Amino acid sequence: MEKVIEESKQGTSLVLEGNTINTKKLFIESYGCQMNFSDSEIVASILAKEGFNTTQNIEDADLVLVNTCSIRDKAEQTVRKRLEKYNAVKRINPKMKVGVLGCMAERLKSKFLEEEKIVDLVVGPDAYKDLPNLIEEVDEGRDAINVILSKEETYGDISPVRLQSNGVTAFVSITRGCDNMCTFCVVPFTRGRERSRDPQSIVEEINDLANKGFKEVTLLGQNVDSYLWYGGGLKKDFDKASEMQKATAVNFAGLLDMVAKAQPKMRFRFSTSNPQDMTLDVIEVMAKHQNICKYIHLPVQSGSDRILQKMNRLHTRAEYFELIDNIRKLIPDCAISQDMIAGFPTETEEDHQDTLSLMEYVKYDFGFMFAYSERPGTMAGRKFEDDVPEKVKKRRLQEIIQLQQKHSLYRTEEHLGKTEEVLIEKESKKSDSHWSGRNTQNTMVVFPKENYKVGDFVNVKITDCTSATLIGEAVGYSDNN
Repeated sequence: MEKVIEESKQGTSLVLEGNTINTKKLFIESYGCQMNFSDSEIVASILAKEGFNTTQNIEDADLVLVNTCSIRDKAEQTVRKRLEKYNAVKRINPKMKVGVLGCMAERLKSKFLEEEKIVDLVVGPDAYKDLPNLIEEVDEGRDAINVILSKEETYGDISPVRLQSNGVTAFVSITRGCDNMCTFCVVPFTRGRERSRDPQSIVEEINDLANKGFKEVTLLGQNVDSYLWYGGGLKKDFDKASEMQKATAVNFAGLLDMVAKAQPKMRFRFSTSNPQDMTLDVIEVMAKHQNICKYIHLPVQSGSDRILQKMNRLHTRAEYFELIDNIRKLIPDCAISQDMIAGFPTETEEDHQDTLSLMEYVKYDFGFMFAYSERPGTMAGRKFEDDVPEKVKKRRLQEIIQLQQKHSLYRTEEHLGKTEEVLIEKESKKSDSHWSGRNTQNTMVVFPKENYKVGDFVNVKITDCTSATLIGEAVGYSDNN
C-alpha cells in the first residue's frame, strides 16, 4: 500500500506562474499518494505545451482536472463531493470542461462518464501523453477516455513543472506499477506492472533540480525496492535478459548509491518500501551515505501471520522483525513509520493483539492507520466477506492510533537535548516568527526564524517536543550549506 497523504477538503491546487504566452487556464487538484502529486506535475508540463496556464481560481478555468485515489472508499467519496462543486461552477461557466485522472479513472473507466454526467474526459495514469488528443475530442463535442495500462511508460522524458513548490523539496518518480498482488490493494489494477526508469534520466533530473537550488529529493514508486533497470522492460521479464544486461543492471541499492554520489550536498528520501523486497544492501547504502535520510516508511499492515498470509503479504512477522533488527543494527537512529489496517476480513481479537505487540516491539515514529475498506475488483473484495463489524473496526483502529501516539511521543522525546540538522522548508503554521523544517528522521522541527531563510540547513538544539513536532533553537548553519 502506498503512503497516503491526508486529503484536505480543497485538495491541492497547483500553480504555474509567469507564462504569458499561454491563454487557456487549467485548475488541477490532487488527492491520495505522493505519486499522484508527482503525476499532476507531469500533466501540467504536458498541458503547458498545449497553451494552458494553471490557476488557483476554479471559476476562471477552461479545464478542471482532479487526480484521484482509489486506495480507500473515503478517498473516492471525497472526489465525488468535489465533482458536485465543479458541477455548480459549470452551471455558471458551461464551457468549462471537467476531467478525472488517476487511479479512480482507471478503476471505473467509462462507468465514470455514466455516473458523473459533468465529466467530459477520463484518463488513466499511463495515458497522460494522450491528453492533448483527448481534449481535442472533448472540444469537438465527444466524451473522451483513455485508461489503457502501459508496459513501458515511465514519463522519464518529461520534465515536470514544479508546481506550488517551495523551491527546496521535490519528488522524482523512479518506478511505476506494482507486481505484489496484496489482496486488499487496487494499485496493480490501476497502475499496472512494475517498470523502472532509466537511471541516467533520474540522475539528470536530480542534477537539474540541484542547479535550480533544490536541496532535497524524494524518490517515488509504488514499491521502490523493486527498482531494476536492465535496459528497459518489465521487472518480471528480467530472467529473459541477456548476460550483458544482467551484468550491468542497476537495482535500488545501486540507484541510491548513484544519486547520493551525484549530489553529495542534496538530501535524499524514498517512498514506499515493501518489507518483502527490501534487501540488506539498501540498508548498507543508507548507512554509507550521510545525505541519505535516516528514515524508512515500512508498511506492515498487520502483526498477525495469519492475516499477513490472507493479505498475500510475502513476509512473516518474524521476517519483518529481522528486517527491523538489521535496520536498528546498521542505522541505530533510523526512524521507521508504518501503514496499518484494522479489521481485515476474519481478523480476530488475537490477530489484533498480535498487531499491538508488533507495534510495541518496533515503536514506530509515526504511522498511517486505517479501518479496512473493501475495494471492488481486489482479491479480498471478490473472495472475502467483510465480516468484522464496523463498531469493532473503529475500536481496534482507535487502540492502534492511541498506541502509536504513545510511541510517537517516546520517539520524539529521544531527540531532547540533541543538536540536529534541519532543512528549512516553510514558515510554521502556528507562528509567523518561526521556521518549520524536517530533520533526517523526517520529524518536523520548529524554531525561531532569526536571520535564517527557506532552503538553509541549520543546526537546531531540541529543547521540547510533542508527539509529532520537535521544538528548538538554531545554533548555527550546518556544514551542508
